[in-house]
Amino acid sequence: MSGRVSHPIVDTTRGDGRVACLTFDDGPDPTDTPRLLDVLRRHRVSAVFCLVGDQVDAHPEIVRRIVADGHTLGNHSMHHDDMGNWTPERIAADLRETDAAIRRAVPDARIGYFRAPYGSWGQSPAVAASLGLRSLGWRLAITDWEPPGTDELVRRLLDGVTPGAVVLLHDGGGDRSQTVDAVDRVIPLLRADHWRFTLPERPR
Repeated sequence: MSGRVSHPIVDTTRGDGRVACLTFDDGPDPTDTPRLLDVLRRHRVSAVFCLVGDQVDAHPEIVRRIVADGHTLGNHSMHHDDMGNWTPERIAADLRETDAAIRRAVPDARIGYFRAPYGSWGQSPAVAASLGLRSLGWRLAITDWEPPGTDELVRRLLDGVTPGAVVLLHDGGGDRSQTVDAVDRVIPLLRADHWRFTLPERPR
């Protein structure tokens, strides 16, 4: 991407001090997302789920559970395409289609954020803003799509998290069992070190 982004991409959390936000992309997945929701409920952590429209249409009941559990929704495009070179009109059509898919699952869903697939933003931040969506980036990505093993993911999370960080994780797009297991282990470790979990900061 070239040029300056004219609309803010949020990558920090609300609140001060040792706070972090967990965000999950590419779901919902029929196996790993329910397990992750169990983990988050057990630890009483709210997160952001950036949903792919195709997956929403395939698994609407999981989207309903995400909302029922009190988590925040994000638009992650309809088919997880690279939008970096798309026109604003094409981006807007895709985002609207994805929002419509989410609202077929949850008619009154509040969709607060948009995250560009692959972090390839192009002109999407301005388009997202025109549709009432806040563009959501991240401060820490642990590359859990590799996947490198649960122990390594735990290490990357503990070593990489910084105060105010939005953390990029995945609950879909492949076998994410290592991510779910790592989150289950990391939350109590961070809490014991006086970390709190919150939502992303709103852009000014």
